[in-house]
Amino acid sequence: MRKLSLFIATSLDGYIAQPNDDLSFLKLVEKEGEDYGYTEFTSTIDTIIIGRKTYDYVLKEIGPSHYDNGQRDVYVITRTERPDTGRIHFHTGDITTLVQQLKNGNGKNIYCDGGAEVINELLKSDLIDEFIISVIPILLGNGTRLFKDGRPEQVLEFMTAKTFDTGLVQLHYKRKK
Repeated sequence: MRKLSLFIATSLDGYIAQPNDDLSFLKLVEKEGEDYGYTEFTSTIDTIIIGRKTYDYVLKEIGPSHYDNGQRDVYVITRTERPDTGRIHFHTGDITTLVQQLKNGNGKNIYCDGGAEVINELLKSDLIDEFIISVIPILLGNGTRLFKDGRPEQVLEFMTAKTFDTGLVQLHYKRKK
């Protein structure tokens, strides 16, 4: 069975975006030649699950090639129907059913790239197998929380912690079964 991994950055106080879906705080740890394991991680996946707001932000800031590289399927979770574009699928149905089908299918692992609504729906159904969380050294005080209330307790098993000279700390846990 394929596993679903969350690979995401958060502020020290637990926000993945500032108000108005602003992700500019991520620039604090940008360093030429450093991708914090992202390339290595994405070599293990062939499918991405992402919320529409996060998808639109990445399109605007980085461009369509970030997701649409022809190497993987991308499922954008949205409430508004849109036609598929290449291997980018706009999914308006039940996310739990989609992820269960993907996990039972063939292929490499699956990557959840946010946003908070998608992550928390997946947590409610206990579908996230691995958590790779990069903590940015900033206290935002407000914004979109990574983990929302109203989900079940889940015990995690510590795998690794890495520190970087930019102040970023990357935590790696897997779901304890």
